[in-house]
Amino acid sequence: MEIDIVLFLLRIASAIALLAFVAAVFIVLLREYRRTIDQTQAYRRQYGRLVTLTTIEGNMLETGQSYPLLPLTSLGRSPTNAVVIVDDFASSEHALIALRNNQWWLEDRNSRNGTSLNGERIDGPIIITHGDVVGIGNFGFRLELE
Repeated sequence: MEIDIVLFLLRIASAIALLAFVAAVFIVLLREYRRTIDQTQAYRRQYGRLVTLTTIEGNMLETGQSYPLLPLTSLGRSPTNAVVIVDDFASSEHALIALRNNQWWLEDRNSRNGTSLNGERIDGPIIITHGDVVGIGNFGFRLELE
C-alpha cells in the first residue's frame, strides 16, 4: 500500500516535471521567434536611400534611379547585390555599406578599381554621413539618410 502511494506520487512528480520542461521549451522558442521577427522587420526597414549619379562632361548628375538603404547594402556587378552596378569598372562584390552601432560605414570589398568617398579613394572601412558620395567606376551614389 505504501509503495503504491510512493509510485503514484513519483508518477505525478514526473508528469509535472515533463510539463514544466515542455513549457520551458515553448517559452524559449517563442522568444526566439519574436527576436527573429524583430530582426526581419529591422532589416526590411528603409533607413534612407542611395541616389545614383553619373558623370557627364565632368559633372555628377542624377540618373533618377535610387535604391533603399538597408542595414547591410552591398554594391557591385553581381545580381546578388542590393545595388547592381552595370559598369565594367565595378567588381562583382565591390563595396558594402553597413549600419554598425548607429553609424554608417563604407567598406571596399577588395575591388579591382577601388571605391571612393567624396572623390577620395578609401583604404579601409570609413564612417559616412548624409550627403556623402560613394564612387564606384563611372557611377556615384549619394547617401540620403532619413
